[in-house]
Amino acid sequence: MKFVSAIIKPFKLDEVREALSAIGVQGITVTEVKGFGRQKGHTELYRGAEYVVDFLPKVKVEIAIDDALLDQVIEAIEKAANTGKIGDGKIFVFDLQQAIRIRTGETGSEAL
Repeated sequence: MKFVSAIIKPFKLDEVREALSAIGVQGITVTEVKGFGRQKGHTELYRGAEYVVDFLPKVKVEIAIDDALLDQVIEAIEKAANTGKIGDGKIFVFDLQQAIRIRTGETGSEAL
């Protein structure tokens, strides 16, 4: 099993969700986060005053999947979240040792 964590632009969330649903991903967890990468934030003008926005709003999408779906999930996220501009985000893949469905007690891939 794998745990995929993707940081994407907020306006791309619906496209990513639809792409994941299309390949059979049954559940995702979404968190609103803030951060910065290489772009180190940016400067904005508000009521004539310039200020620096250090942390940009992003969305973190987390998915627990079976190993067989990994390549499809990565490809779906890459295609759906890509704008071609800086700040599109990143995808991280972790090994998932155990998953347990609390309601039924199912473990492993059956719990996903």
